[in-house]
Amino acid sequence: MSKENTQFAILGLLTIGCQTGYSIKQTMDGSLNHFWKISYGQIYPTLKNLVDSGYASVQDTSQEGKPDKKEYHITAKGKAALKEWLQDPILDVATDKNELLLKLFFSRHQDSAQTMELLDSYKEKLTIRHGTFQAISNRINENCTQDADAPYWLMTLDYGLCTTKAAIDWCEKTKIKLQSKER
Repeated sequence: MSKENTQFAILGLLTIGCQTGYSIKQTMDGSLNHFWKISYGQIYPTLKNLVDSGYASVQDTSQEGKPDKKEYHITAKGKAALKEWLQDPILDVATDKNELLLKLFFSRHQDSAQTMELLDSYKEKLTIRHGTFQAISNRINENCTQDADAPYWLMTLDYGLCTTKAAIDWCEKTKIKLQSKER
């Protein structure tokens, strides 16, 4: 995962009202996690770098009975950098690591029943993921219709829904191929 792209993911989150490391992580886990993952260990150093680069500003906000909270805001320079990055062409198609595919590649070395179990388990997880994406889509459609970002959020969710559905279908077809190979 590109460190530079993570910087732009965080700049983008600053534009939608995420102003603390905690809110960035919460939004990341609830919305972007199906295509971009960031740990707390990445968030805070990246925020510091964004401030040091002039892409973000930081303000300490006092809280009653708690330590001060750091709130981050995107600067004009940060907005310009984000806009420039958004316009850059995509140079490569990402390659995902997929443990199931790796195991399937070498599955002639195990009983086909075990391979079937792997496919069933994977399909079950995909079905849960698909349901999660559908629930998020429903929430956005019900609660965020006035938000200017909502159509773009739905487009990324649609990608997740489509690719997850395709993977579920692939599991079924692969199981059929495995079964016919055994006959």
